[in-house]
Amino acid sequence: MIIRLKTCMMLAFSIGVSAAELPPRHPYLADSVNPLGHGDAAQQDSVSVSGPVNPGAMVARELIQYAPSGPAQFGAYTSGPYPNGSRVFWANGLDRIVKIDFDTFEILSTYWFDDVKRWTEDEADSAIQYFNKSKQGIGSVWRAFQEASKLKELSGVYTVLDVDNTYFIADKYGTVTAYGDKNPMDPASSIVAKRSFSLPAGVTGYTVGMNMTYDGWLVVPTEHGYLVAISRDFQSSYVVKLHNSDNAEIKATRPTGYGWVRNSIAIDAYGGIYVASQDHMHKIIWTGSGFSKDRDNGAWTVPYLNSWGHGTGATPSLMGFGNEDQFVVITDGEHLMNVVLFWRNEIPEDWEGLSGFSRRIAGLQPANMGNPELTNIQSEQAVVIAGYGALVVNNEPRNAPWWVPDQAKKLLISYLGSSPTYQPYGVQKFTWNPKSRRFRQAWVNRTVSSPSCVPIVSRTSDLAFLIGARNSKWTLEAVEWQTGKSAYHSIIGDERYNPFFSGTLIDEAGRIHYGSPWGRVRLNLPTALSTGNMVD
Repeated sequence: MIIRLKTCMMLAFSIGVSAAELPPRHPYLADSVNPLGHGDAAQQDSVSVSGPVNPGAMVARELIQYAPSGPAQFGAYTSGPYPNGSRVFWANGLDRIVKIDFDTFEILSTYWFDDVKRWTEDEADSAIQYFNKSKQGIGSVWRAFQEASKLKELSGVYTVLDVDNTYFIADKYGTVTAYGDKNPMDPASSIVAKRSFSLPAGVTGYTVGMNMTYDGWLVVPTEHGYLVAISRDFQSSYVVKLHNSDNAEIKATRPTGYGWVRNSIAIDAYGGIYVASQDHMHKIIWTGSGFSKDRDNGAWTVPYLNSWGHGTGATPSLMGFGNEDQFVVITDGEHLMNVVLFWRNEIPEDWEGLSGFSRRIAGLQPANMGNPELTNIQSEQAVVIAGYGALVVNNEPRNAPWWVPDQAKKLLISYLGSSPTYQPYGVQKFTWNPKSRRFRQAWVNRTVSSPSCVPIVSRTSDLAFLIGARNSKWTLEAVEWQTGKSAYHSIIGDERYNPFFSGTLIDEAGRIHYGSPWGRVRLNLPTALSTGNMVD
């Protein structure tokens, strides 16, 4: 009886903290918690699945699963159920696409890309052994540079898995390819390329994202400010060019990844498409048969702060649904970035606005990790959203050697991110108060380090999970969403388990999984529900 009472109390609390409105179910995406980057079309990085309970000081070795799926697999996407009830993970990287069994985490099928080098496990093991021995000094930075050099050929980072288990990949050169099962009834079937689509003539710039409208159209932005809508059968397309994108091709201030549009897009259920360019936040309206930039249809474009000159590093995230106040959220382009809320739809008539800013901006707070003297911080990640909460992490390396140029500092938080010398610290949450209409800091945790991964929130566990680092080892970190206190941390292991800018994901069984520089990792840990009968 005590066991059941404690379990019920846990469930009741979970329901209470997850009472916020959620994005509507998307009818054309895979029936899973993770059909595309950042989890859903709203790009929230939060899920209604229980996360793991405290596994203790160290994750037991038998609970760590590793799939040698190759380099640069930043995300993995969960299929809907196959006819036999099973699921798979789809993932792609530098040289291949893989399907991984949902239950066993074994690689079921591999599709090798043409005309690219195939990377081997021996090469991965060599790099892992090197970084296990050394993560400091010019030699380590040079080795990290050599490892990162392979990413110059990376293409197809942004993907979408649809309701038919078709896996869409947009390469940076403007080709979208649909992949699927040779036998759609068999999750272990070989992977085949079904069809390809080239962006229309005149559309320029590398592709930098992919999402899907609620009526089933793929939407692909390019770094030069084009949006292209593509029917899933590749028979039709529509194009629009964003406001203020004249000469966008020469406005990029750095190489690939720092174009006029740098990141993917968010989409709502009513045709709103949210794109951040180098100086402006845009809302474009999808009509079902084209795009509209017309204010009368609800579209808008407003500037945001960008003294850094490179614009936001964040994919826009949507906050608020149903009867809630509704916003789109990014970090801006200041040297010390701010978290910025924009009213998504009509601005309330009685909204007075923030002094010196467009009335469209509802909130703006510096992501200073609680240190008012901090002058520089950037994050290359979407703002994590759950309810009215917005979470950011510090990705600015500490103690960067003078001889490391600015454009190479990412090496210090990627391959060398678990080094206590370089790893950054700080997780910060902000909250919108709908009664006072104020956006303020809720809490900051300066003891947790998230060198490069994208965190995720389990709404039902009321915890934010991320892959952090302590004492040169990679860790699973759980932070209380309401208070910011560290709920627990548990050591995962050495450099094989480096998260390397990938998303921290939770699957339908509550297991944490993520990408490493050389493969995929899953922590097969019990959740609160699966251990309810063990409470005494």
